[in-house]
Amino acid sequence: MAIEVRIPTILRQYTDGQKAVEGTGDTLGALITDLESRHPGIQARIVDGEQLRRFVNVYLNDEDVRFLEGIDTKLTDGDNVTILPAVAGGMV
Repeated sequence: MAIEVRIPTILRQYTDGQKAVEGTGDTLGALITDLESRHPGIQARIVDGEQLRRFVNVYLNDEDVRFLEGIDTKLTDGDNVTILPAVAGGMV
């Protein structure tokens, strides 16, 4: 099962600069574990314990996984996963 994972600039240091990598897994959690086996250090930047980090947004085929099943979201062959760090800021 091949799943394309789009990597944000801030995490590309773990993927040797690659904008997208392939991974496998039947759930988002399994996919992240697979990514960690190939790109050590990336998992700690995406998950905290058994949950997605608060300021990391993950999309499955352009749908926020927080509105699906979170880290337990089911994946299928050909899915696209996008990891985006949350952006905050503004004027005080």
